[in-house]
Amino acid sequence: MKVHLRQRKQTKTGSISLYLELYKGSTTSQNGKVKPLRDYEYLNLYLVDKPKSPIDKQHNKDTLSLAKSIKAKRELEIKNGQYGFTNEFKQSTNFIEYFQALCEKRKQSKGNYGNWNSVLKHFTIFAGHKVLFKEIDQDFCERFKDYLVHNAKKTNGQPLSTSSVSSYFNKFRASLKEAVKKKIILSNPSIDVSTPKVVENKREYLTIDELKLIVKAECRYDVLKRAFIFSCLTGLRWSDIHKLQWSEVQKTSDGWRITFHQKKTKGLQYLDISDQAISYLGETSSPDERVFTGLKYSSYFNVELTKWMMRAGITKNITFHCARHTFAVMQMSLGTELYTLSKLLGHAELKTTQIYAKIIDVKKREAVNKIPNINI
Repeated sequence: MKVHLRQRKQTKTGSISLYLELYKGSTTSQNGKVKPLRDYEYLNLYLVDKPKSPIDKQHNKDTLSLAKSIKAKRELEIKNGQYGFTNEFKQSTNFIEYFQALCEKRKQSKGNYGNWNSVLKHFTIFAGHKVLFKEIDQDFCERFKDYLVHNAKKTNGQPLSTSSVSSYFNKFRASLKEAVKKKIILSNPSIDVSTPKVVENKREYLTIDELKLIVKAECRYDVLKRAFIFSCLTGLRWSDIHKLQWSEVQKTSDGWRITFHQKKTKGLQYLDISDQAISYLGETSSPDERVFTGLKYSSYFNVELTKWMMRAGITKNITFHCARHTFAVMQMSLGTELYTLSKLLGHAELKTTQIYAKIIDVKKREAVNKIPNINI
């Protein structure tokens, strides 16, 4: 962490340019090559080359004195951590505590806070509860990415989805970018680490004809059948259907509406629903009662869902969440534009809804390819 006053002869003017060379240490590449880290500050100060007159000599003396004063000022700024350098104290800060502070700032947005807090939990599993900033280099970032891809588990013991891996690593990268802004570290060690790829899984859904089949088919648990079909007709997630109360179901002058806070994002949602969807709610009860009493996540319900589909002649791998996909694909097929659909589904970003447009594009291609060869 040194500042050097350098001189460079200007070939066109014959004068000598003064500049500062700021040595920031060095970095080591993956192949072991050491690369110095330097910045340069040109001062727009010039000496007369080979001065002869007293005026030129005095000019050089005054200019050199000014350049040395600037150099001394830069050295003081570096000492105080004000000029792109970090001191040993900052480098020895616990990254875990820093990341916890970033999480706390996001508590107003519970969905975002939950994601950042998940990153923190996985990071402490990977590295423990004390990791100094100076210990985080490119190799460390690569190893954390590898952990997320190959070793990290969800609470149910399943591997993280590729979208979660990508999201978690990008939040870790964003925290390091913020640390650069705050001059805790000189550069972001994750900058050259590639972002984990997101693999889009096939989204199963029911067609309208298949939906008609399951309506007619027998299901052992009436509450499961009503809740699943209700999801197909509204796009509500299982988590929101499970906690839905009668106080959230309201009759308006234009029809029916559900007003609720999404469990996933905590955002307030106003969802208009059809009379057909209302018919699957069952008998009205007191305002603080759950609508789908008895609905629960269990192996019994999951097995019965599969058996119910089989009785309807459907061999697709259908889960409860496929009901939400069914609603989205039906709406797209019936001409609902993307922005409206994103609001119906409660998506925070339009790009999340665009996956359904891709499904419809595939179905369109399949349709046009059904035309037989007319040249035979």
